[in-house]
Amino acid sequence: MVSLESQFMFKLDEYTPRLLKIFHSKGGSMGLKLRSILLKVPSSPTIDESREAVIHCLLAYLGESTDQLLKEYDDADEDSVARDLAVQSMKRYRIKTNVSEDPEDIGIVVYGVKALTALKNFPRACSMLVGLTYAVDLAYPKELRYTFEVFQKLLLELDSSKLSPKVTSLKNKLLA
Repeated sequence: MVSLESQFMFKLDEYTPRLLKIFHSKGGSMGLKLRSILLKVPSSPTIDESREAVIHCLLAYLGESTDQLLKEYDDADEDSVARDLAVQSMKRYRIKTNVSEDPEDIGIVVYGVKALTALKNFPRACSMLVGLTYAVDLAYPKELRYTFEVFQKLLLELDSSKLSPKVTSLKNKLLA
């Protein structure tokens, strides 16, 4: 038995240098989008900041929107956050206050219910979201199917025999 979170982080860290090379090699509008994400990373990032940037770039590279996975609230009142989270189907959320730089709460909402809270960082929340959907046999959101496929099949190495053409192409670039 392998720890879901440590396997996810280990593989993400293992692939990060190659993913960054792939992201930097992209040209055109995709390259501009990826570089704009990477420019937001501090010059000496923490491991969690690097992981978060790679996941954001991965979403963009796969043609999927970060907004479909992440809901951020900056200094919002609890009632409006609760109302908005109640209508979310499956997302990772971050509630920040202007009082501190650290997020007040990072968690996962599934069908309007906070399923997990106090997850500390975005990469951890992503690994827990995959585990939660896998454990309770939820369908991945269609608008994030490639991202979840990468999480499940490349990072967690679960059911990795059948890959979509898009993820197969990414895997081939990672292993080249």
